[in-house]
Amino acid sequence: MLAIERLSVSYGGLAALRGVSLSVSEGQFVAIVGPNGAGKTTLFKAVSGTVRPTAGQILFEGRDLLAVPPPERAHLGIAHVPEGRQVFAAMTVLENLEMGAYSTRGRAEWQRNLDRILTLFPVLAERRRQLAGTLSGGEQQMLAIGRGIASAPRLLLLDEPSMGLAPTIADLIFDRITALHREDKVTLILVEQRVAEALESCDYGYVLETGRVVLEGPHRTLMADDRVRRAYLGI
Repeated sequence: MLAIERLSVSYGGLAALRGVSLSVSEGQFVAIVGPNGAGKTTLFKAVSGTVRPTAGQILFEGRDLLAVPPPERAHLGIAHVPEGRQVFAAMTVLENLEMGAYSTRGRAEWQRNLDRILTLFPVLAERRRQLAGTLSGGEQQMLAIGRGIASAPRLLLLDEPSMGLAPTIADLIFDRITALHREDKVTLILVEQRVAEALESCDYGYVLETGRVVLEGPHRTLMADDRVRRAYLGI
């Protein structure tokens, strides 16, 4: 479904990504882990179109994604849930979800997706007329994920969904993400600081360091790798 080949991105002459290649098959759950500053968020921004690569190629279902204007990528079925949630604070929960459904796919499947979002996150049903800015951090993260689901994505990019959340709330978020993949067959790419949970949940993972892929493999292989265990799992 997604093929990234030798992708490089620079900011002000400093390389954030250096020849990164990875692939994601339809229905797959892929995790991308690594230390802060490794280029994980930059990779997502290149796919969604908010940064322009200096070299390389991104193909989505065989189509050159770099030739597609960023606003059009959502209509192809790509949804990006950004780091830090970034909900529309002055809008209600329901209005935020409606904003997520602006794509052609989202409008066509709005009612079904809304029902699914409120099933995954029942608290959003209770808060549907509440301003998003008054929600707790965990509720805002649920809303941000729900807004992504509202676009009826074929590929959902989740950037650090557990950031700043209490462990119990982060566990709930992971459980819902796993259910979305298992039950709805949505293709997921997860960037996450909770490495153990990310690798345990995924089908396949990549370890990114200083803008390069340094390790990759099925989740069991990465969980058993001594370098991963020492650097990220504290074992």
